[in-house]
Amino acid sequence: MNPTMIQFFHWYSEGDGKLWNEAQKQAKYLAKLGITSVWFPPAYKGTNGGYSVGYDAYDLYDLGEFDQKGTTATRYGTKNDYLKAIKALKKQNIEIIVDIVLGHKAGGDELEKFKAVKVDENNREKVISDVLEIESYTKFTFPGRGKKYSDFEWNFTCFSGVDYAEGMDSHIYKIQSEYGDDWEEMIDNEKGNYDYLMYNDIEHRNPFVREELNDWAKWYFDQTDFDGVRLDALKHISFDFYKEWLTLLRSNTGKNIFAVGEYWAPGYLHLLQKYIEVTEGCMSLFDSSLQNNFHNASKEGASYDLRRVFDETLTQADPMHAVSLVANHDTQPLQDLEAPVEPWFKPIAYALILLRKDGYPCVFYPDLYGAHYIDKDRNGNEQEIFMPKVDGIEALLKARKEYAYGEQQDYFEDANCLGWVRKGDDQHSGCAVVLSNKDAYNKPMEVGKNYSGKKFKDVLKRFKNKVIIDENGWGDFLVPAGNVSVWIPE
Repeated sequence: MNPTMIQFFHWYSEGDGKLWNEAQKQAKYLAKLGITSVWFPPAYKGTNGGYSVGYDAYDLYDLGEFDQKGTTATRYGTKNDYLKAIKALKKQNIEIIVDIVLGHKAGGDELEKFKAVKVDENNREKVISDVLEIESYTKFTFPGRGKKYSDFEWNFTCFSGVDYAEGMDSHIYKIQSEYGDDWEEMIDNEKGNYDYLMYNDIEHRNPFVREELNDWAKWYFDQTDFDGVRLDALKHISFDFYKEWLTLLRSNTGKNIFAVGEYWAPGYLHLLQKYIEVTEGCMSLFDSSLQNNFHNASKEGASYDLRRVFDETLTQADPMHAVSLVANHDTQPLQDLEAPVEPWFKPIAYALILLRKDGYPCVFYPDLYGAHYIDKDRNGNEQEIFMPKVDGIEALLKARKEYAYGEQQDYFEDANCLGWVRKGDDQHSGCAVVLSNKDAYNKPMEVGKNYSGKKFKDVLKRFKNKVIIDENGWGDFLVPAGNVSVWIPE
């Protein structure tokens, strides 16, 4: 079966401790749609306890088990709920992809004194102060958990930088450390060096830290039997660290753990390719360039040349390492990296990632279920956001599951209307797909002489009429204006 991932959360997923229970209830439905893997949010306790989305990681060993940061459960439920959800999904042969946040820690338990220098926020290589003695919350003792599972205590030697100093201005402070006075090496020079992102930046050159994070990964696997990992914020973490971490994880578990990383660099394909090169292909990456193309295409409408939609994308350049997506929790409205795809274009975008041979598609939770939330925009004004479920998303998913197989023949001669045919294989019939960002079209395409005289129907039900295949194996396939149609043999 074609692999299909779902990101089973979004930034505003309800903070009522119910997500794990919902996943358990949705397991059979997801399997029916052809979902083969579920990417869950960070499951460990964040600094805001039951309010944390999870990317402000506090205690990696607390999966909703200990009374810490004001709650026992995380935003998504208790550890017991989490394990039940995993079991229910695995029963439906759906793999579990866990979210890994190892770039920073937040919510330290005690202040420590140490030496640091201020750096320029826009050029972190530029030191703008003398060496200072500062105090920051860099000691983690985990009073609610104690030493259960691990007796490792994090202190300032485990971090390379902080953004908080007691009694001083909020700033980025580079810790003066035995592991180096410079930031760790990155593959790009954005902001001089973008090692530092937020909170307490983890010092991956500290061998004790590396050992602890390797031990924790094996512990996490033993607790959950996960099948894959989504690696957060690769742009801000030493590429050497994750190359080693994944090698040891696969070795220690005896399992070929799937890995997809978030290196968000829309429009900079060369950086994604460079990261894959320096990590020796040990992980896939989300195709941020393709997502950005979808965003632009949806904004530009009929003036966008659809033949360019895969230009400068990982899905085109290196499909074996590409996880394709239309949206995620960072690109949704009111987030810092927001790049929403307009609702009219989403069925087209999903057809482009679900029904073609290249890439490993990832569906976003609100696009399948819808979402409604309120938050402040960049100007501090409160906004109410409705994200409707994507029109026809279930039919597109089922078409991927049942028909998107075999040789692919493209009909990309028109700037406003693309088409392609999947010829099928020994077990599956094929399909014909047509999409338009302008007018209604008739697209002649060849499905094969083996279908001569057969009728094709539109699974999205845009058309009641059938397409009859001629004696040469050709059909005249229709698409409505600004939409998509998917045709299968009746």
